[in-house]
Parts: sequence; structure tokens; C-alpha cells
Amino acid sequence: MSFFVYILRTSSNTLYIGQTNNLKERIKEHKKKSSKSAKYIRYFSSFELVYHEKCPTRNEAMRREAQLKRLSRARKEALMKGKMKLFKKL
Repeated sequence: MSFFVYILRTSSNTLYIGQTNNLKERIKEHKKKSSKSAKYIRYFSSFELVYHEKCPTRNEAMRREAQLKRLSRARKEALMKGKMKLFKKL
């Protein structure tokens, strides 16, 4: 089973980083603003998926999520635009 780390850009131009084993379903949950959706995302009128990457295990996805959350906003933007090489995963 594969896992995904993803970045959403909200209608207020903030970024949300998460991980899941089913990206398509997770995006649907966020859009429905269901109880399974991240509480943070429910505060915004809309969002768009701006970045995702595949990880072979949940453990690696969780490490990558933490790594991305520690990046500066400028480095996250560069990564999303493909201007920053994927740096070594933890």
C-alpha cells in the first residue's frame, strides 16, 4: 500500500500539509467538510491540491510530512513550483 503527503492551498492563501493512504478520498473528505476532514480546512471556503508525493510506507509519509512542515514558506512555494529539487527524505 502506498501513502501520500500533500499540500493544500486554502482560499486565504494558507498552506495545509497532510498525509493519507488514499489521496482521492481524503480530498473528498476535506471538500465535504465532514467530521473526518481536518478541522483547520473547514474554516475556509475552498482549497486546491497544489502538491503531492508518494511514499512507500506510512512511517515514511509521516516523516516527510513533518519535514515539509518545518520548511519556510518560500521553500514550500519553491517545492510546489518544481524549482527546488526534492531534497533527501529522512
